[in-house]
Amino acid sequence: MKVSPLSTALLLTTFLVVASPADDNVGSGESAKIAERIGDFDFSSEPVLPTQDLPSDKSIRTAIERGIQFLVQDQNKNGSWGSPTRTKGLNIFAPVPGAHDAFRTATTSLCISALIETKTNDPDALAALQRGEDWLIEKLPDLRRATGDAIYNVWGHAYAISALVQMLPRHEDDKEQTKRIVKLIESQFDMLERYESVDGGWGYYDFRYQAQQPTSDSISFVNGACLVALAEAKAASIEPPSRLVKRAIAATKRQQKPDFSYLYGEYLRYRPMREINRPGGSLGRSQCCNAALRMWDDKQITDQVLKHWLAHLYSRNGWLDIGRKRPVPHESWMQVAGYFYYFGHFYAARCVDLLPEAERDLYQSNLAKLILEKQEKDGSWWDYPLYDYHQPYGTGFALMTLVRTLPE
Repeated sequence: MKVSPLSTALLLTTFLVVASPADDNVGSGESAKIAERIGDFDFSSEPVLPTQDLPSDKSIRTAIERGIQFLVQDQNKNGSWGSPTRTKGLNIFAPVPGAHDAFRTATTSLCISALIETKTNDPDALAALQRGEDWLIEKLPDLRRATGDAIYNVWGHAYAISALVQMLPRHEDDKEQTKRIVKLIESQFDMLERYESVDGGWGYYDFRYQAQQPTSDSISFVNGACLVALAEAKAASIEPPSRLVKRAIAATKRQQKPDFSYLYGEYLRYRPMREINRPGGSLGRSQCCNAALRMWDDKQITDQVLKHWLAHLYSRNGWLDIGRKRPVPHESWMQVAGYFYYFGHFYAARCVDLLPEAERDLYQSNLAKLILEKQEKDGSWWDYPLYDYHQPYGTGFALMTLVRTLPE
């Protein structure tokens, strides 16, 4: 059975926590201001994390090496990762060929970023990395949306920006290649402007009018992923369009709830009590949105907000884990979809990066433990059966998560 566009829309709209009254005994200053919004999160206190049975650096490095070897073996001959095979008779709405161009571009970009971030010296991995870079540079200019209603290409544009930024230091001695990469990054800004929602931010469906500019509301975690990529470009001195960034930030803030969880999408603003918008349903995207806003200097996303949501991710990880590997989107408790798992943990690792270095250790170790426990026998990680993209994208996310759990 193939999931139709209508079925997908219904799955996405079957969705969430009203903050309980704020505790009167909260701290002062910024923590007190935030705590007034929170309810059962007391951001004035330090969260408590497990300190026992945490993984060693050696076990993390071993897992990373196994993941790298999986990516080397799984790469397509043309240098990309992922394909529309292994259909299993049940997949999300993905009109050909454009949806698969988007999936393959995003997946390949994640694998490129992962191989760069691991700083591997393995000759086979470096050769695979070069083939992946060559494929991305050649194919990325052709990426567009698949149809009027399927806008998966925004994922490709976002993760391609991140990969291209990572590629720049590798080619700093080649001025022509550097210019080519910068030009590609700027072209992806143009694509994100073209496919931006009329209200700012980005979604990946437009079932209503299928207009030249998408008319659908933005999706919080798509905004988050794009904003992180745009912040990375800015940090590399490639300035994204300010209007694009400001509108995406505003769209994300409109979906922010008092406890710093986020609606699935702005179209659910009148249904904030649905399960997917509750903290358990938001675990896989709150990390992304909080990291994105913090990277764009939102003063409300304090260290305490990041720490408590990291602790929340660990203590209530079951909400995400129960959904992992389920083949139907949003069929699990809290209407969690499997593909939130490694996505959410990768952005949790980005949140750890934003903490003071001296305060990261326990958050890194607990995050690593979650990821190490789920590595497959072949060295991969995967959370949702998406054609043949799930193992490479899951492995890319997991590797970039684990790299961030090691000491500098």
